[in-house]
Amino acid sequence: MISEKQKKWRKWVLTGIFVAINITVIVVTAINEFGNSSNAAELSEVKLNWWMLLPATICFMVAILACVLKYILMIRESLTPETKMARRQIWKMSWRVLMLGRYYDNVTPASIGGQPFQIYYMRKHSGLESGHSTSIPIFAMIASQVGFLIVAFCCLASGEIFRENPALIVTSIIGLLFYAFWPVMVAGTTFLPKQTSQFLQFVVKVLAKIKIVKKREAALEKVERNVTRYADSVKVILKNKWLSARVILLSVVYNFLISVIPYFVLKAFGGDMDFFRCLATTVVVTSAVYFVPTPGNAGAAEGTFYAVFSSLSTGYVFWAMLVWRFFTYYSYVIVGPLIYLHMHIEKKHNQKPGEHEKGIV
Repeated sequence: MISEKQKKWRKWVLTGIFVAINITVIVVTAINEFGNSSNAAELSEVKLNWWMLLPATICFMVAILACVLKYILMIRESLTPETKMARRQIWKMSWRVLMLGRYYDNVTPASIGGQPFQIYYMRKHSGLESGHSTSIPIFAMIASQVGFLIVAFCCLASGEIFRENPALIVTSIIGLLFYAFWPVMVAGTTFLPKQTSQFLQFVVKVLAKIKIVKKREAALEKVERNVTRYADSVKVILKNKWLSARVILLSVVYNFLISVIPYFVLKAFGGDMDFFRCLATTVVVTSAVYFVPTPGNAGAAEGTFYAVFSSLSTGYVFWAMLVWRFFTYYSYVIVGPLIYLHMHIEKKHNQKPGEHEKGIV
């Protein structure tokens, strides 16, 4: 039987490993993206229009607020007389679910860690019914993808961007298909279950023929199980159409604001690009790197976003990319561990006298 001292020691070891993984992810990503900075201008020589970073910061903060509001709306709708929650608790829960989800998205390959952790966190800490703790993160993810697709469709509708870089456009269309997969499958399972099942069988059969999928039946069962699970979760939220519409609208706001940040960063470093063209290029590039299986799209994001920042002088590209990646990647990777630290301090503060000595942590 493990003693309290051993439990405490194991906890500190696991915490140390967790911190080491965080530091490793940040360092490795930074080296991959910005290690080759030999052409970067000296920071003291950079002429920066600092005031243009203010709207970029406002866009980022409002985008985060829009995402937090999504969770607030869904949590409030899920509350019952038995699961009352103070307004401050709802805000704190929504903030943590969002930022920790973003954190795990950015430190796991192909962004697979965020949503499962959100479900785990909500089941453990929200006090909501298990069904709501599952459906809220799932619908938030589906709504976010739908929101991005709406922004992308509006940007690409004019067709002007298609003359920029044909290869990038093709890659972005493939990325948009990945974005659309879960929303389309969930909608299909909800409204056309038989046809959706037949389509999934066809896709898995094709992938099995070209040797991408090895165990056909197991793969088909897994996909159908996940799609059904997602559809069941989405139906919980869709019962309230006004709530669903507001969540999707907030997702559109989030994706739009995040996509305009590169424009203000570009302007801050003296670049010159039309607003709509910069927005459309950003959306195309974001789509193109969506399916890259690296934490935070590391490497691919830096390379493809050169299409946005290429109008800058060579020495300025490095700094512009660094500022942009801080908004879209490093902020989440830094805030995630800080939230964990705050949770630890909060837990210690709320402990009753004598609990720590007894090993209750």
